Amino acid sequence: MIETMLCALITVLPDYLFRRFVQGKRIGHEITLFTMWYELRWGLTTCAILALTVITTLFYFHPASKTAASYFRTVTILPQLGGRVSEVFVKNNQLVTAGQPIFRIEDFSQTAQVQAANAQIAQVQASLKVAETDLAEADAGIAGAKAALAQSLEDLERNTTLRDEGSSAVRLAEIDRLENLVAEREAQVVAAEAKRAAVEQQIEELIPAQLASAIAQLDAAQTELDKTVILAGVTGRVEQFSLQVGDYVSPLLRPAGILVPSHTGHDRFQAAFNQLSAQVIKPGMIGELGCMTKPFTVIPTVVVEVQDVIPSGQIRPSDELRDVQTNNQPGSILVYVEPLYKGMADDILPGSNCLANVYTDNHERLEYEDLGFWEAAFLHVVDTIGVVHAAGLRLRLILMPVNTLVLTGH
Repeated sequence: MIETMLCALITVLPDYLFRRFVQGKRIGHEITLFTMWYELRWGLTTCAILALTVITTLFYFHPASKTAASYFRTVTILPQLGGRVSEVFVKNNQLVTAGQPIFRIEDFSQTAQVQAANAQIAQVQASLKVAETDLAEADAGIAGAKAALAQSLEDLERNTTLRDEGSSAVRLAEIDRLENLVAEREAQVVAAEAKRAAVEQQIEELIPAQLASAIAQLDAAQTELDKTVILAGVTGRVEQFSLQVGDYVSPLLRPAGILVPSHTGHDRFQAAFNQLSAQVIKPGMIGELGCMTKPFTVIPTVVVEVQDVIPSGQIRPSDELRDVQTNNQPGSILVYVEPLYKGMADDILPGSNCLANVYTDNHERLEYEDLGFWEAAFLHVVDTIGVVHAAGLRLRLILMPVNTLVLTGH
């Protein structure tokens, strides 16, 4: 309407003034409700064409969006194990910090596994002490076997000397017996040393491996026990949380609630623009934003990013071919905007429904580029009519409470 009224000032009004003061026609006589089209046909036709041109230029170079919002992320509160709730630590709408316990599920089997793993570690540590005792016993056995071997060698050497000297007090049978005894005690020394080596291998390799396995089992059991305490992954507020002791929760079927992180959804808005705006909207463009949660307030914004794909073209592999003809609803261009000045959007709640405008600015081109007359005039017109769109945004923000509270019945 504003565009039509402005266009009428340079089309219909001059036509009427010409017919009134040049041709002498008067309203109510020659110019009536029934003769208005014929009398003012040139002005009305020019006004309609000019108004459509201005409106088209306005919406193309200064895109507007009715679907702008500050989307935020939610985290589902889910246990890694299914079970019944044994203890609840927080309440609904409570602010929690990362790592804070939320609730606990029954941990009887997990506690038993931890106790069994601890008992296994204690058993391995006890076997280490037994092995150390066995090592001392093996050392004593080696010492005894070597002493017995030395005694046998001494007896054999004495009898052999007497035999070589021709003494009749030595019998050949005794020498044979002593030789067999020396061989037997040499074998005992070898057996004692082998027993000691086996004990050393147990102390150095087998028992440490058993201890490491037991510690790993304890770590695994402790991990399973830790899973029974559900912690907050991020700092945020607990919502839709009505868990009670005795309730059953499951990672697949029974979530416990929702955690809304405190750092998402603030100072960043997403707006959807039609596909005709793809060649106009660029990062760095200045815009304005108005939200229902803070009426009568216009927030200057800047475009920080434009999504380089259109969501409606997304496909997923399936067992049937996609028919492009079924994609009748054209997708939109997703634009990310942020407040131009820090702190201006602090009062905007995440998830708020907002209106957004983006304005084309040709000041740099007009200032530094050598443009022709008609091109410069067109760019001046493009920049100027952005004021109409800014006025329209403010008008819609003024009427927003009326439309919401009165005309739509809340």
